[in-house]
Amino acid sequence: MSTNAFTPQGNTVTFTAAASAPTPVQAVANGSLGCNQYRIINAGTTIVFLGVGTTSALATANAATVTSSGASIALLPGTDEILTFAPNAYFTGVSSANAVVYIVPGDGI
Repeated sequence: MSTNAFTPQGNTVTFTAAASAPTPVQAVANGSLGCNQYRIINAGTTIVFLGVGTTSALATANAATVTSSGASIALLPGTDEILTFAPNAYFTGVSSANAVVYIVPGDGI
């Protein structure tokens, strides 16, 4: 018997990080109320500075290359992370070259 470490609770959304943050995408959970974990995959070959927020504007404001301190989260190339944020969060990001990022809301570790 196998146990899933992560159970998807909504559709996968995607964006392509570039020098300017694209329009944020919202990862909407259709599962349990309060679902606030996300599987995030950086399928690119460069670091993506992920901006996350409860609104599209906050996600965009938080997507910035960190030089000494900042609100964005650095995702290494090829990273597959499960992170916790507010339910139904918005995501976008910046990168030195195009990098596709996939996000799915769910539950698990």
